[in-house]
Amino acid sequence: MDKKGETMNNKKLYKSNTDKKLAGVCGGIAEYLNIDSTVIRIIWIISSFAIGTGLIAYIICALVMPNQPINEAKVIKEETKIDK
Repeated sequence: MDKKGETMNNKKLYKSNTDKKLAGVCGGIAEYLNIDSTVIRIIWIISSFAIGTGLIAYIICALVMPNQPINEAKVIKEETKIDK
């Protein structure tokens, strides 16, 4: 292992450029966790109604999360074409 550890995950959390409905927050979280974005959206909506702070949390995430770099968006788009 190197000093940082070979098992360290180098993924970063970005807003999605390819899988977005509003600001790309749920799509970015889904890409980061490698799950379907619909699942994240459903969980977000349910928690918004149950807890009541989902809209505020979404706005904060949309402002704080960086946009996905263009070259990474192309790689993710190509990977999804291959998977289908």
